[in-house]
Order: sequence, then C-alpha cells, then structure tokens
Amino acid sequence: MELFNKLKFDEKGLIPVIVQDFHTKKVLMLAYMNEESIEISLKEKKTCFFSRSRNELWRKGESSGNYQQIVSIDADCDGDTLLIEVIKDGPACHTGADSCFFENVFSDDEVPKFSIAALYEMMEGRKTTPQEGSYTTYLFEKGMDKILKKIGEECTETVIAGAKNDKQEAIYEISDLTYHVLVMMVEMGISIQDIKDELASRRIVDHKVKQEPISQ
Repeated sequence: MELFNKLKFDEKGLIPVIVQDFHTKKVLMLAYMNEESIEISLKEKKTCFFSRSRNELWRKGESSGNYQQIVSIDADCDGDTLLIEVIKDGPACHTGADSCFFENVFSDDEVPKFSIAALYEMMEGRKTTPQEGSYTTYLFEKGMDKILKKIGEECTETVIAGAKNDKQEAIYEISDLTYHVLVMMVEMGISIQDIKDELASRRIVDHKVKQEPISQ
C-alpha cells in the first residue's frame, strides 16, 4: 500500500496513534498500529490496534461493544504518528471513562476554561442533582413554562439590541438567550449533537434571484 511508504514505523513495525472524538475534539486514547491493523481499520472503517502487551491485534469494541467509527486518518509532518478522528459508540477507556486522559497533572487556573459542551453537562447535573441556590436548578423546578417565558424575554431583548446596532449589548443578550435555550434543550432531552446533526443535514445553496419579466 502506497500509504505505508509515507509512514515511519518503529523497529517493531509499530506507529503510535492518537484517537480523537470527531464531535468534541477530545483526545480519547493513545494506541499503536502496525501495517495489518491499519489495513483492517481502513477496510472495516473501525479502529483496530496492535497490543504491545499481548503481542496481537485487537479491534476496539470487540468485547465491550464500544466501537470507534473512523471519520478520518491523518499523519503528522514526519509521518511517524497518526491522528484518527472517530465517532465512538461508547467510552474509550477500559475503566469506563469517556477518555483515557482523566488524571489531571497540571492546570493553569489563570487560563479561562469554557465550552458549550461543558455548560450543557453542568446543566444536566443541575437537573438530575438539584443544587440549592442554583438559578439553573430553579428553572428546572419551575418547569417548561418558566423556561419558555425566559426565552421569550431574551429573544425580545436580543432583537432590541440588534435594532440598536449595539454590538456589546447584542453579545450580552445573545449569551443570555443561548443559556436559556440550552436549559430548554436539557429539559427536552435535546443534545448539542442533535443540533449539529440537523445543521449538517442542511444544504445551503446560493441562487441568483430570477428577475421577473416586466409586464407591458
């Protein structure tokens, strides 16, 4: 295979592989492949690795059911490491954790850490495990009518900010609106991936506006 001519395997015929979640971009695991496991992975479009401890091939999910559907495979600039993006059917780690990388060694607290996915997970936690004094918990306790009322209010305020062409105010109001929409999504069991899938399914094409003939 021509691909193998571009890759640099070690003295044991192995190459390290970084596996990344296609949707979240979270690093899931580090494993190794040889030529045979790469061929199997390409053919089946599911990850197949080489176990250095057992000295044999192993298909991810073969015993656990946590298969990894391959979306893309890229080699680094030196050709000695592979990056595979996957859509996973379950946890990547044998411990049951979503990722093998969950033991924090160092974090710089001065660097702000935020993601929509993390906010959504926090909201799910506030729903399943209510926390006294939490505004999010308060919304879930009040129910959908209250959540929808807040969304309506934030929609109006966002429109007003846009009409005023006030960028900073618009950012503030859009953030409020986004927050409350996420609360509604959690309440309804709509995931962020559901929204991504819907947007990805759409095909937006620009068409030239056809000029209607002028009636004489």
